[in-house]
Order: sequence, then structure tokens, then C-alpha cells
Amino acid sequence: MSVVDRSVVERVAARSWPGAEPVLPRLSTSANRGLLWFGIAAGMWAVGGVRSRRAAIRGAASLALASATVNTLGKAAVRREHPMLDAVPVIRHLARQPVTTSFPSGHAASAAAFIAGAALESPRWAVALLPVAAFVAISRVQTGVHYPSDVLVGAALGVSAAYAVRGLVPSRSQMPAPARPRIDAPALPDGEGLIVVVNPSSGAQPQFMDPVWQLKTALPRAEVVLYEHDAGPLPQVLADAAREAAGRGGVLGVCGGDGTINAAVAPVLKFRVPLVVLPGGTFNHFAADLGVNTIADACAALAAGTAVRADVGRVKTLRQREGSGTSRAEPAYFLNTFSLGVYPELVRLRERWSPRIGGPPATLLGIVHILRTARPLRAAVNSKRHSMWLLFAGNGAYRSMGVAPARRHDLADGLLDVRIAHGGHFARTRLLATALVGGFAKTRLYAAARPTRLLISDLPQDAHMAYDGEVVPAPSALLLDKLTEALTVYRPTAD
Repeated sequence: MSVVDRSVVERVAARSWPGAEPVLPRLSTSANRGLLWFGIAAGMWAVGGVRSRRAAIRGAASLALASATVNTLGKAAVRREHPMLDAVPVIRHLARQPVTTSFPSGHAASAAAFIAGAALESPRWAVALLPVAAFVAISRVQTGVHYPSDVLVGAALGVSAAYAVRGLVPSRSQMPAPARPRIDAPALPDGEGLIVVVNPSSGAQPQFMDPVWQLKTALPRAEVVLYEHDAGPLPQVLADAAREAAGRGGVLGVCGGDGTINAAVAPVLKFRVPLVVLPGGTFNHFAADLGVNTIADACAALAAGTAVRADVGRVKTLRQREGSGTSRAEPAYFLNTFSLGVYPELVRLRERWSPRIGGPPATLLGIVHILRTARPLRAAVNSKRHSMWLLFAGNGAYRSMGVAPARRHDLADGLLDVRIAHGGHFARTRLLATALVGGFAKTRLYAAARPTRLLISDLPQDAHMAYDGEVVPAPSALLLDKLTEALTVYRPTAD
């Protein structure tokens, strides 16, 4: 391989590259430390939809793993010198030559990892970016800083890193479509009787004309309410719309993220109207589990009158904080998840920092901050005291691949998916190490159960709880339970 490598390097150095001479060295330099790819990920996040954002996150995570593997294990194991630059024209020389060893190529690993990771969520983005990755890899040989085998092995490690990330955090395409009980609902092919509340501030950036235009085109007789902050609190606007829809014998529609959808639950339950969910947020977990990935999917389900029953998770306050001023609080509802411990703090940090630095960097910085500073939460679960980093409760049993809850099999199974990460000696380190090797469910620091109700008490004064992405102060005692098949929500047919 060494003879072949040297032969290829010599031929590339001797060949004239008129159009590439001034371009490839600059492209190669722009990819230093992954800056090119992180910049592309930021652009995908800013201009793309939900799938593009997932592709950006998965690509960046794959790049980070590939870079760490190559720079810590690969280069240390094989201390190969870089090719000699004597035969390479000066115009191709990089301004700063690499200081690490040659094998494998970190640039090739990062490029392949980002493209492969993005492809697992959005093949279209991968096709569009593949030429850029290929030219970055070629530039490492063209500029004389790597042998071809360095590039090929680096690219293979990059692809492996992308699949390793998918093993830890599965993509939705890996999971079969959930099964759930069906029910007939009013078919509104032109939108007559539908009132849709659109929250334009949902998602990574404000939305305005696109959802409204799609709704008006697909459902010309629907009434569209564009929520504005001076119209009052969003829950009140949704309650007024639900009341009006019930009076017409119609349907309430909500366009927004999971927090916006959550705000519609109480009005829908109170006025007993069917719900149609139109994805308009950043992740849209509930809509994705329904199979409603686009506004067109929701409109098709509404036109056909296909719907399902879904459970609603409920948080009942049993004991308020002293000095809170109220003796009884209305229950809170969740369609996706409820949590206590480090996750509510992560959400708070992300919301505080993301307006300044963006969502993904804010999330990564939040995780680092929590790993350094967080302390276990002490509380009683079903009257038994626990020290825990996290208490997670899903509205329905989640399928898991790797370490992450990925998707629900059934939205009306009557169960809570409860998972507790316990505290203890070196618990933070042991949990992180176990998660990275994929054996999360086997450690004694992690417990899981699927009850129908859960009593949580003796929560500390500063405890917060999160449900469907919203963070609020937690009462000193609460009860989690389920309203089984309480919600009628539209979803498209499987075909």
C-alpha cells in the first residue's frame, strides 16, 4: 500500500489542475476543525424544515464522534509521516501545514461523517453536499498533506461514526409506524367547520405566510386565526376557538410546536371537539408519532375523516408550596413527556442562551454546564425516597433503540413509561459511560417501569418540572396518571 500511495501522490503532484489550483487549497483550509461543516449545519438549521434540522444535528454529532475517534485513537495508533511536499507545486501548499500525524485523515473522516449522518435523516441534503465532501477529501491529496489510504480510511471511520450515532440515538425511519385504535371523525374536504389557530412564533424562526397559504389553498372554507400576542394569552385564544368550533359541530386545528399543541389540550377536552395537529414547530414530536409530518398530511386526514384515539397524561397537584397563594391548582396535561431533575434545567438553559447563540450550541453548552454543576434531586416516588438525576414519564410506552426513547408503539395504551436515573457514588460518570456503550438499561443506576399512575412527593422548594417542553415550578407533591383515549385526533391512513 505504501508503494501505491506514493505512486498516486506523485501522479497527482505532476498533473495540472488549472481550475482547482486556487480553489481546493482554500476549501481544504475552510474544513479545519470542522468549521465548514458546522457552518453548513447552521445554514441547514436556519433555512430548512424539521427534517433538515434533524439532519443538521445528526451530521454534527457524527462529525464530533468521528473527530474524537480519529484524533485520539487513530492518529495515536499509527504514527505515519505526511508525504514530502517537494514535488507539489507551491500554489497548492497550505498556509499552515498539519502538525498531527498523517493516518487517518481527519478532514476526510469529518466530511464523510457529516454527509453520512445527514443522509440518515435527509438523503436530499446528502446528495446536495456530497460533491463538497468529495472535493474536501480530494484536496487533502491534491495539496500533498495526505496519502490516498489516509483519506479512504478516514472516510470509512467517518461513515462508521455516523452509524454509531444512529445506534445510540435512532432515526425515526428505523422505527415502524405505530399502531393505534382508529375512530371515525367528521370529514371536512374543504375545511367547512374547521377553526385553525396558527402560532407564527413556533419553531426555530418565525413563520407567517407559508402555513396560512397552505391552509387557505388546501382548505379554502376553513377559518384561520393568526395568533398575535396582543390578542391575549394563547390558551385563552385556543379556548375561544374550541368553544366556537364546538358550537358549529366542527373541529379545532392547531398549527405550532409541541408547546402550542399542549396548550390546546385543556380546551379540546373541555368542549369535546376533535383536534387536527398541523406541524409548525422545531421537532413536532406528537405530530411525528401520529404520522403527520407536513401540513398536507393533516389536510389529507381531515378530508378523509380518518382519526385515532389518544391518551392524555395528567399532572395533578396534591400539595402546593407554602406561600403560593392558592390551595388548589388545575391539572396540567402532557401529550409527550413529563420530567423532573436535570432535563427541566437543560430546557431553561437552552431557552436562555439560544436567542444569542442558536439552538444546537445552546443545547450542547447546557449539557456541559449540567454535567459540571448539577446535583441529584431528592424526592419520594410512591412514598419511597430516592436520589435521582432524572425522572422521565412518557405518555405511553416508548420503543427504545440504543439509549434513547425513540417512538411510541401506541398512543392509547393506558400506560406511563417511567424511567429513573438514580444518584449515587460516581453516578454521573457511570451513567455517561454506560450510555455511550449502549447498555443503559443494564445498570443498577437506572430503573424503568410502566405503571398507570405515579405519586411524587417531598419535592424541594426550587424543583421545576417540564412537560411537552414547557418548564414551570413544581408543587411539593403531585400525581401522574392518564386520561385514557380522551383525545380524538386526525391522522392520515398508513398508505
